[in-house]
Amino acid sequence: MTRTAFLIAAVLAAWAVMPAQAADVSAGSLKISAPWARATPKGASVGGGYMTIINSGTAPDRLIGGSTDVAKSFEVHEMKMDGGVMKMRPVANGIEIKPGQTVTLEPSGYHVMLVGLKQQLKQGEHFKATLEFAKAGKVGVDFTVEGIGAKSGGAKSGGGATPGMGGMQMK
Repeated sequence: MTRTAFLIAAVLAAWAVMPAQAADVSAGSLKISAPWARATPKGASVGGGYMTIINSGTAPDRLIGGSTDVAKSFEVHEMKMDGGVMKMRPVANGIEIKPGQTVTLEPSGYHVMLVGLKQQLKQGEHFKATLEFAKAGKVGVDFTVEGIGAKSGGAKSGGGATPGMGGMQMK
């Protein structure tokens, strides 16, 4: 094999194993970037979804819910410290995205809860969901499933290695 052919083969092989990133989606003045979810253990009944939402318009909007075929319900939740204890609760009126504001849904903050999972979420897979906004309406997105211990999408957190597991991947 020539050196050029070897180089091309190596580049293609590296590209093939890189994690696929979900595409950004726009709906009116909203831009939804990098929707991702954490992989779940077998038998888990809930999962979490995350993303960034940017409002470049002049009016506020609100993420009020959504749906997906991988779970019975899709809820907007918040985690926050309350008297030294981390508590999670549904956000009754959704999350407001003010004009010019960027809202990041992430672990230990605002996120979507996938309740009543119908299947295990496995690292490297994707699933479709529909976000529902008060003004922008229904918006289809594609979630990338990262590792169980991922802290952000796009394998920025060490490829999903589980904390305390010496970098081992959970399957």
